[in-house]
Amino acid sequence: MATPVGHEVLECASRAARDSDLPLLLAVSGGLDSMVLLDAFATIAPSRVVAVATFDHGTGAYATRAARAVAREARRRGLTVVTGRLSDQPPAARNGLEAMWRDARHRFLGEAARARGARVVTAHTRDDQIETVLMRELRGSGARGLAGQAVPSGIVRPFLELKRSTLEEYARSRGVSWEEDPSNASRAFLRNRVRHDILPALRRADPSIDETLWAIGARAAEWRSEVEALVDAELPFRQPDRATIVVSRAELERHEASSLSVLWAALAGRVGLALDRRGTHRCTTFTMKQPHRGEIPLAGGWTLEARTDELVLRRARSTGPGDSELPADGAVRWGEFRFTVAEGPGGADGWSAAIEGSEPIVVRQWRAGDRLAPSGSHGPRRVKRYLTEAGVTGSDRVGWPVVEQGGKIVWIPGVRRSDAATVRSGRPLRHYLCERANG
Repeated sequence: MATPVGHEVLECASRAARDSDLPLLLAVSGGLDSMVLLDAFATIAPSRVVAVATFDHGTGAYATRAARAVAREARRRGLTVVTGRLSDQPPAARNGLEAMWRDARHRFLGEAARARGARVVTAHTRDDQIETVLMRELRGSGARGLAGQAVPSGIVRPFLELKRSTLEEYARSRGVSWEEDPSNASRAFLRNRVRHDILPALRRADPSIDETLWAIGARAAEWRSEVEALVDAELPFRQPDRATIVVSRAELERHEASSLSVLWAALAGRVGLALDRRGTHRCTTFTMKQPHRGEIPLAGGWTLEARTDELVLRRARSTGPGDSELPADGAVRWGEFRFTVAEGPGGADGWSAAIEGSEPIVVRQWRAGDRLAPSGSHGPRRVKRYLTEAGVTGSDRVGWPVVEQGGKIVWIPGVRRSDAATVRSGRPLRHYLCERANG
């Protein structure tokens, strides 16, 4: 028979399962809170759980043991398990371990959920939200950041209004076992210092501090929702893909700096970018300069680019792969481009070419100083100039391919061909078509 606490936890899980429009992917780390999440959903709504996802941060024996314990328990309950692991920690990231672990885990969960058409479910509690609001206060976050985990999102948090002590009581009453992460006691991480030192000191000085921080988060989340609604209603924008957002310059330039900082933060959030104060200032300043061309870099590999009448915020395109020989038949994928051997000549545009097959034909990324001679009557010109004239500018230009033969560039796909890529009778030719695979 369930205790009152048991009823409360199970009701939260049941409500989340009923309200979700998609199947549920449980994010389970092996700690107390997430093992309660697993037990509650396996008890009350197992048919709504598409999988249990666990991520090994690659930090040693505990992380591996916890991931195995999660998988074992999930399978015992008849649930599917999906696992991920961070096998390498780049030296440059070691000073930001919390952020690196979080980002890697979020990528894993997001990909697992999208592959299954599901929503991620986490075990965040009221205590987590209070700690998050205080941490963001300490870092000087604005209202958007202070919303913490209370902000509406695609992530389901059924226990957000429950205290951690409630979940612990549930676990002990139902015999739920969990792994205790030894890093939770380390003061090397800000959240642990907040949990073990700062919050207890604040509670001694002000017993109502928890309620105050909770109210700040709730009001910030309400404000953030109002801003999101305003953006939807008043600011036309489009999203060509998950990592790109495009907005009219004219729509933004009529706003003053204080409004622009709010709008850019909201727009960035639509593509999963949390702008810090510096990033928000850079976007605002760039917009107020009313540029028609150019771009600025932002943290995390993002860029803001001006294109005539639009501003484009997106994750910077990765550079292309290494040199790759084009095949004599079939097709080959090179970065965001696909090269296909055609049966005959393509169209007159720059996306097709006919090249002699006597020497290897290689596709590579263009480099500064590259030149192409379009015909015998014209001298060679810089590839960069051809790209600019074709409208391939800014972040689009990064990773753009060129095709060379015998050390000479014969084709800039989508832009221009040289005489060597023009059909000539009496010579063995290979006909290629190029297309943007993710354009």
